[in-house]
Amino acid sequence: MSEKWTTANIPDQRGRVAVVTGANTGLGYETAKALAERGASVVLAVRNVEKGRQAAARMTGDVTVQALDLTSLDAIGAASAELRDRFDRIDLLINNAGVMYTPKQTTRDGFEMQFGTNHLGHFALTGLLLDRMLPVPGSRVVTVSSAGHRIRAAIHFDDLQWERSYNRVAAYGQSKLANLMFTYELQRRLAAHGTTAAMAAHPGVSSTELVRYTPAALRLPLTWLARTTQTAAMGALPTLRAATDPAALGGQYYGPGGRLEVKGHPRLVTSSPASYEVAVQQRLWSVSEALTGVTFPVAGSAVMK
Repeated sequence: MSEKWTTANIPDQRGRVAVVTGANTGLGYETAKALAERGASVVLAVRNVEKGRQAAARMTGDVTVQALDLTSLDAIGAASAELRDRFDRIDLLINNAGVMYTPKQTTRDGFEMQFGTNHLGHFALTGLLLDRMLPVPGSRVVTVSSAGHRIRAAIHFDDLQWERSYNRVAAYGQSKLANLMFTYELQRRLAAHGTTAAMAAHPGVSSTELVRYTPAALRLPLTWLARTTQTAAMGALPTLRAATDPAALGGQYYGPGGRLEVKGHPRLVTSSPASYEVAVQQRLWSVSEALTGVTFPVAGSAVMK
């Protein structure tokens, strides 16, 4: 495999349907744009439909827009139903949208905003669309995590919604750790089907709008660091490689290949030891199903309560 993997390495995507969440700006925009340029029929699944249409107008190829609000289970259900009506098959689901370091607030269903959007919203969306993917050989679910999954990160089962106290950095870390645990447990459940695979990716430090909620003490250095490392287009490459590289395997995690995974061309990387704890993955899955009311059409092993 080339150490300088770029969009030029993306195979022909004609005939494939790709749904990309949060695709009107930043990493999602660059991911969707690259897939469309290689021939995929791309759906920009976004909260702001008008901004989605403006983004679609700047892309080349078959690009459409789907309203999707990941902060509402009702909205996720409605969007999933519309996508299921539109498409008999989905080849790629890119769970890219997210929020970072938000002030304490909740989704419409009462979930802590970062955990509810980044993890539970994508968990529900994936579960509701998965039967459109299972019959499709080579279909993939790619969930975007972050190096933040290593920072003050744990799954706080005793206070998942941060009702007793709130730390925006730790809450973000929990949501991004959950993204990885979801990926690994999903892949375990998908393995028996042999058609669909689950992967994860992270963008390193990229210049995107995510920094808008960064605490004041971190905002300037992080913004400077992002602007001096790599663009959103470079940050999207790990996601694109996980989604399209024929050599990529289910359960793998891709990130920048440079020092400390801050920047560089995408390569296979390793997530934190905590992310591989199977019992915690299974417990998180069980809790996520209970919170969202979404049950996946793939069976798992015995789940630890």
